[in-house]
Order: sequence, then C-alpha cells, then structure tokens
Amino acid sequence: MDLYSYFRSSAAFRVRIALALKGLSYDYRAVHLARNEHLAEAYGAVSSARLVPQLVDGEASISQSLAIIEYLDEVHPQPSLLPGSALDRARTRSLALDIACEIHPLNNLRVLRYLVRDLQVGEEPKSAWYRHWVEQGLGVVEQRLVQEPGTGRYCHGDAPTLADCVLVPQIFNAQRFDCRLDHVPTVMRVFEACMAEAAFQRAQPSACPDFEP
Repeated sequence: MDLYSYFRSSAAFRVRIALALKGLSYDYRAVHLARNEHLAEAYGAVSSARLVPQLVDGEASISQSLAIIEYLDEVHPQPSLLPGSALDRARTRSLALDIACEIHPLNNLRVLRYLVRDLQVGEEPKSAWYRHWVEQGLGVVEQRLVQEPGTGRYCHGDAPTLADCVLVPQIFNAQRFDCRLDHVPTVMRVFEACMAEAAFQRAQPSACPDFEP
C-alpha cells in the first residue's frame, strides 16, 4: 500500500493511526501541502480532489480519511476499529463525525488560507476563528463522552476505535494553536490514554519522514 500524506495533515494522521493500530506496512508518499505540491498535475493523476490522504492499495485508490479507515477495517478486520453492535458502531461513527465534519472543515489549511488571502483576515482574527470552533466543538465531544453510556478508557470502550483515530489529531492541532483545553478533561484523559499506546506514537507528526519542526 501507498499512503499519500503530509505530516501536519490531521486527516492523514487519522489514517496513519489506523494503519499503525492494525500493524499494516505501507510506503509513505509525502505531499507537502504548505508548498502546494498537492496542486501539481502529477498529484492530480493520483487524487482527483488533490487532497491528502490518498490510499493506493493495488488497483484501488481511496480518498477521504474515514472512508479509508473503514476500508482498512473491512479488508483487515483485526483489530477492529468499530465495536460489535449496530448502536455502538453508530455512536463511534457519530463521535468521529463530530470532529471530522463539525470541527475540522472550519480550520483546515485551505480554509485558513482563504480567510487570510481572499478575505484579508489578519493573523490574530484568523487564530481567534480557529480557536473558537475547536474549543466549541471539543466541548460538544466532552459532553457526549461524559453523558452517554459507552465511554471507557477510550472514546468508546476500552480499545481504540475510529473515534480515537479522529480525536487525537484534532488535539494535536488544538495544542499547536494554543486552544483552551481545560474545559474538556474527559477528552484530554482519552487523548493521554491514546498517546500512551505505541501505535499512536508511531503515527504522530514528528515520526513522519517529511516532518519539519
């Protein structure tokens, strides 16, 4: 398998976690988003959306991080990243989507670039935008983890799931942008449990071959 990735992409980070949890080997293909390598014609032949991650597995080429993770879970079912019952799987997917759909799209690189370059938003208002949506969104996740049955050592139960694959990269980004996190103690407890696992450590940005401090 080939994974087209950028060390700082939280979406690619999700897939790297899933691959590490499943113990799957792959070739890392670096695509530097900040240098616009994803806009090159050559990469357009790999990803029609010109986004990362893109997983190439034989003749299959798959985009979108959650779709990639569910593909991996079906093709390589152990260890499973989705729990056993339909209701538990729905909760796990819902938690993942709370982050992937409600937080991440508002603060990814192309959105922040549009704010600055096209709308002429200054750096401080841009950072305030970022922090607002991340802090508010993580607050929702916190309430769900506290109030709903199913939360254990991880987002759902006592083994990492799809939801943890999505949560951890968002916390990395929140820390990078100095977001307030004291209002989400359960989220941070889960994050720390994840980062105690070797698979999450192996997938983090500083472990990527294209990492830049």
